[in-house]
Amino acid sequence: TPTLGDLRMGRVVVDVMPKPEILDPQGKAMAGALARLGFAEVGGARQGKRFELEVEGDVTPEVLERAREAARTLLANPVIEDVVSVTDADAAGA
Repeated sequence: TPTLGDLRMGRVVVDVMPKPEILDPQGKAMAGALARLGFAEVGGARQGKRFELEVEGDVTPEVLERAREAARTLLANPVIEDVVSVTDADAAGA
């Protein structure tokens, strides 16, 4: 985990994706481009968002829960998006 002086910093990664019923024009364009480039095995694609949050100290279960709350409150639009994961970046090897 990176440090800033004597302060230990952790990183939380939040992944957000459009809800399955929401049209995803970027994903559709990406899938078409991949097919044209010869990636025939790709049958579809969806584009989402990734957020990296730096937090003071270690990433504890409590920090992850607060990050989930932040994701639901601000990082994702609950009408059209789902928060699909909230993880400790260093534990996940990100």
